[in-house]
Amino acid sequence: MTVVTETQPEDAPVIEKLSTLDRFLPLWIGAAMALGIGLGRLFPGLDDTLDRVKIDTVSLPIALGLLLMMYPVLAKVRYSRLGEVTADRRMLGLSLVLNWVIGPALMFALAWLMLPDLPEYRTGLIIVGLARCIAMVLIWNDLACGNREAATFLVAVNSLFQIVAYSLLGYFYLELLPQWLGLDQAALDVSIWEIAKSVLIFLGVPLLAGYLTRRIGEGRKGTDWYENTFLPRIGPVALYGLLFTIVVLFALQGEAITSEPFDVARIALPLLVYFALMWGSSFAIGLKMGLPYDRNTTVAFTAAGNNFELAIAVAIGVFGVTSGQALAGVVGPLIEVPVLVGLVYVALWARRRYYPETTTP
Repeated sequence: MTVVTETQPEDAPVIEKLSTLDRFLPLWIGAAMALGIGLGRLFPGLDDTLDRVKIDTVSLPIALGLLLMMYPVLAKVRYSRLGEVTADRRMLGLSLVLNWVIGPALMFALAWLMLPDLPEYRTGLIIVGLARCIAMVLIWNDLACGNREAATFLVAVNSLFQIVAYSLLGYFYLELLPQWLGLDQAALDVSIWEIAKSVLIFLGVPLLAGYLTRRIGEGRKGTDWYENTFLPRIGPVALYGLLFTIVVLFALQGEAITSEPFDVARIALPLLVYFALMWGSSFAIGLKMGLPYDRNTTVAFTAAGNNFELAIAVAIGVFGVTSGQALAGVVGPLIEVPVLVGLVYVALWARRRYYPETTTP
């Protein structure tokens, strides 16, 4: 994506630095959602066809879309600067608390408060809350002029924690904690290897490709060519990958989404509250702590986003493709994508309002 180029003046209005493709991103995303839902309705067997195009439990169309989406962003990362952000313990500590303590607990509370009579959807939402963002957050962070190196570092940390902690947190929030509180319980039978496989495919492959591209590109052609010629050429691929992924996801559940609109609305409400609370509280805490804008907005988006690829894969693998848990997983990006696009504009406004030294009013 071509968010901010090196040759543009630093005092140019942030929105004007967005490319035409990026500036109308909400429109393209809405069209992709509508196309996916329409395809799912017009071709009732399409969801089964797409679900069969996979290796083991990994959907190849979704994996392809995510690779196209993440590769250009990860190719932009200046990996030599990662040491500057890994030393920021305040940022890392805040991100870990928000992602692995507050986020899952908040989703658990919202799911039980707003869906007490819908156990399948409630379980699906809790599964979404446990899956911390490792992919699409890189897009939102890039659009909001966040710190790419910090985003890559926090995504890598989330990935490691996800491999180790996801199954344990699933047991705690779906079985142990409900038992303590006298609530209904649900089981989540998913192995550490299944989580690791998802992380390796959805993050490891594009991360390695991005790293090697920068090392080889700069080594052979130089930094100036890489930054000012190569990156602008591959930038739009991220948007195309994002839109392709959205079409596939919504085609998988198009019929369910349109045939059960009231249920979708019930699932959407706690998600809306969740994204608003997580992003807003994270940004406010970072502002209070004195984090610079680029790192603060990175922490906020990594805290608010979720790993919908993993959540959907787990829900389908454990409960089935037509289950209420799987529908809740698909509704996750249905709400997350437009809400976080909106929060990109909120972040850019907050930059002008609270960080006047980084841009002109």
